[in-house]
Amino acid sequence: MASIFSTVIPGPPIKVFELTAAFNADQHENKVNLGVGAYRTDEGVPWVLPVVRNVEAQLAADMTLNKEYLPITGLASFTEAAAKLVLGEESPVLIQNKYCCCQTISGTGACYLALLFYRKIMNVKNVLCSNPTWPNHINMAKEQGYTVGKYRYWNEKTKGINIEGMLEDLKTAEEGSLIILHATAHNPTGVDATREQWQQICEVIKERKHLILFDIAYQGFATGDLDNDAWAVRYFISQGQEMMIAQSFAKNFGLYCERIGNLCVVNNDSTVNHKILSQLKYLVRVTWSNPPAHGARIVSTVLNTPALFAEWKDCVQSMASRIQQMRQLLKSKLSELGTPGNWDHITQQIGMFCYTGLTAKQVDHMKKKFHVYLLDDGRINVCGVTSGNVDWVAEAIKDSVVSVTD
Repeated sequence: MASIFSTVIPGPPIKVFELTAAFNADQHENKVNLGVGAYRTDEGVPWVLPVVRNVEAQLAADMTLNKEYLPITGLASFTEAAAKLVLGEESPVLIQNKYCCCQTISGTGACYLALLFYRKIMNVKNVLCSNPTWPNHINMAKEQGYTVGKYRYWNEKTKGINIEGMLEDLKTAEEGSLIILHATAHNPTGVDATREQWQQICEVIKERKHLILFDIAYQGFATGDLDNDAWAVRYFISQGQEMMIAQSFAKNFGLYCERIGNLCVVNNDSTVNHKILSQLKYLVRVTWSNPPAHGARIVSTVLNTPALFAEWKDCVQSMASRIQQMRQLLKSKLSELGTPGNWDHITQQIGMFCYTGLTAKQVDHMKKKFHVYLLDDGRINVCGVTSGNVDWVAEAIKDSVVSVTD
């Protein structure tokens, strides 16, 4: 008997998960996974932060906790602490109550909810993403009926930001478009604007009356400095810009599977907070209905306890430092091997990802000959590089650059 679902066609592939599946199936003893977007230790394994282990033990022993639903907008002690983290403790926005928050299903959920709000509640039709960007930005926007455009970002020649192209595209975009900005550690390029460039970007967005969605998935994780990584967000706010900020605690807390995020809405009039929250509550109710408590309790406990907060900052600094060390080591190994080309961009970029400049054919060569797995656009997760595999990775890159030239 034929199924009513027989007409269903296969969905589009999700490349990063397909890459991980191929890596897992590979039996080669020297295989390396540079694709997955998660932190790894120098032993190549996931790291549960000690401060997280500590707090989880405390929570497990607390017999006053239960498994009841949270409020629709989440755990208030978490969302308030998250807002303070990104806005800054002395932010006038906090003091004047010109913001509101909603707990989300990690950073993806925060981006999704922000896009849904702008589209359904504010009737925004056009959104611009950087070229390139995290693919889910585009996927989510298209699913919600936006006309999706791109602003130039990556400069292939310099392996840096194309600031002139970006500013031009923002200037010529339809007035009032929604602009998605990566606050720090741009994914996938690892290339961030300088402070002077951020000021130029802010000025153009303000002139064109564009709307803003800041995606900040790597606060603290990018440079090891929480305040430095939030500078762009705070500068835009200092210039009177209203915005939505999508926060993720997957990377900087290592809570990938707990799905803990926050959507912070900054406005210029505290009297509209209740209106915004009422719409957010409705949108959440018809999507995930209610957020998870466990991860929110972990983050809330850490951010609201000075000793634990200090311990967490040390953990974040440790992760950021290892990434920086691996960047330097990989660049040094490529130099020692006499790898053709300039590889300065490896250490000039920041955060988890490095946009190597390798072509799709060179990437394929690395997979087949060296069993080194990375995305076709040449993006690597620097956390996947270790002191034990860096020589193999560097040799794979050199051989690919030399052998595959077209």
